[in-house]
Amino acid sequence: MRIISLAVDGIQQASEQGLLQWLASQDADVICLQDLRAPAYELEQHPAYELTGYFSYFFDAPEPERNGVAIYTRDMPKAIMYGFGATNGEDMQGRYLQADFERVSICSLLAPSAIADTQSQETKDRFFRDLLNHFNKISYKRRDYIFCGSWNIAHRDVDVEDPVNCRDVSGFLEHERQCLNQLYTGIGYADAFRRYNSDADEFTHWPSGIAGEGSGWRTDFQVVSGSLRDRVEYAVIYKAKTFSSHLPVIVDYEMETI
Repeated sequence: MRIISLAVDGIQQASEQGLLQWLASQDADVICLQDLRAPAYELEQHPAYELTGYFSYFFDAPEPERNGVAIYTRDMPKAIMYGFGATNGEDMQGRYLQADFERVSICSLLAPSAIADTQSQETKDRFFRDLLNHFNKISYKRRDYIFCGSWNIAHRDVDVEDPVNCRDVSGFLEHERQCLNQLYTGIGYADAFRRYNSDADEFTHWPSGIAGEGSGWRTDFQVVSGSLRDRVEYAVIYKAKTFSSHLPVIVDYEMETI
């Protein structure tokens, strides 16, 4: 099973860069997109955002020009879940869309950024506290989970091109990195890309706004429940073509059905 994840910086501009044509050529089973910046009803009704052979699901924010997530899937889900129950409702701002299949749930996740001010950082921190509580709760369920997203946090020094100068920058703050430590070592989830590739200089996002220019960060990843950590067959950050300030993350899992 192949899953592709990408934050698109607006699906309209990414489509103009050839995103949908590229996705159609990748033979993915599931595609998770983030940061659509478009109303869901427009995407659902516009043939330009259809992918032949896929069911498509969109979730926007009350202010539809910001946020927004999508899931394209070859198999029809048993259920679709919007949000996960965050205490302040931030998950309902077009940030969390989950497709439940027979054996696995796959989520498209867009975490808040906090580059603006202290209040933004507080909103982001609260979102991750709620998200970790959600991970704790579902870890007791008898099913597998794959969370594909733009997390807006880089985990380790190897995941930031200039870690020394980023220590005090949101996205690489110590308490943010500890959230990922807790997710991986405390709750038992795993970074699918790092299960296959341990190389440095593997970045997915450039805050400059242009992929490949400026300082790179690896803030886009697929997080899997512990039962899937040894089922990662292949993982790559696609670099041949860019559609936004992020690069696609492609992971193949040893799963015949979902």
